[in-house]
Parts: sequence; structure tokens; C-alpha cells
Amino acid sequence: MTNNDVLRRLRYTLDLSDSTMIAVFGQADLKVGRDQVSNWLKKDDDADHEPLDDQQLATFLNGLINHKRGKKDGPQPVPEKKLTNNIILKKLKIAFDLDSIDMLQMIGQGGLTISKHELSAFFRKADHKHFRKCKDQVLRNFLQGLQVKLRPGDDEEKQWEEAIPESETKPIQEASSEKKTANQAVWSKVSVPD
Repeated sequence: MTNNDVLRRLRYTLDLSDSTMIAVFGQADLKVGRDQVSNWLKKDDDADHEPLDDQQLATFLNGLINHKRGKKDGPQPVPEKKLTNNIILKKLKIAFDLDSIDMLQMIGQGGLTISKHELSAFFRKADHKHFRKCKDQVLRNFLQGLQVKLRPGDDEEKQWEEAIPESETKPIQEASSEKKTANQAVWSKVSVPD
């Protein structure tokens, strides 16, 4: 997924207007104009499309945390110059105040099954022996699950699925079947609070 894909998905899922998008960037002390936001949101083949760099997306996600949870006193976190799927997932976890069960459910609603241990590996330090890189498919499924949670019943998901190349939708290797069964049992008993 590109940074622009993530921004477009979050805008749609949260139903953010241009002015709200500008305000979210402003929450992290970055002034952007309506034209700039519009160009970031355009499709990749549009002549006016502008790529969103890592630091700009990190700033938006920091602003989203402030927007959803309130701005902390003191200096704001410095946006990362290099962004990974792990960092994006962590920032979204913070912004929406999600615990591991919430996240597993959302990834599951997006159509992918992972274990709690696999999820926790995404949030470990990169030099930890159990650290695991978050692949595009995991982030994509989380964003789909977030959309299902916040905008249930929308047909937009079909449009997103059609835009994803088939090679990217093939399942990644999962944990053992016992872990899958255990996760499904947990999901059937727990619901994400509204």
C-alpha cells in the first residue's frame, strides 16, 4: 500500500471533509492547503496526483491521534522520516484506543486470521528476536475491518477490492491450525465496544 492509499482509506472510513483533513494536519503543527490535500487524495493516474511522503503521513497520523484523543501539553512528537506498516498500525491503534482483541477482530473482519502473538510481534522493537514486519496485506485487512466497524453496509469496499491486484490478495502463511481455531473461538465470544 502507498501512503496515499492509507490517507484515502482513512478519509473515507472517517468521512472527513477537506477542512477536517486540514485541521488534522494542523493538530500536528503542519499547515497544508486544500489543493495539496486534494492532490494527495487523487488517484495515482491523475495528472494532479502528488505522492504523500512518509513524514507527511506520519504527521497526519500524529494529528489524528490528537484529533481523536486530545492534544497533550508540551512539545508534539516529531513525525518519523521513515514510516513502516508497523508504525502506521501502532499509530492507528493509539488513535482509536484499541486493544489486541479489537485489532484481531478488525483484521478478522477484513478477512485475515492472525494470532495474538503474531499481532504483538508487530509492536515490538525492530531488534527484538520476536519482531515481525507488518505486511501490506495485514495493514490492508485492518483498514478494511476498521471501515466495516465505522461504516457498516457501505459498498465502497467492493471498489477498493477491485483496485487491489490479485497477486496482493493471496493469503499469507498463517500460524498453525490450533492458533487459528483458538482465535476464532475468542472472536466468537468477544465483541468490539461501540
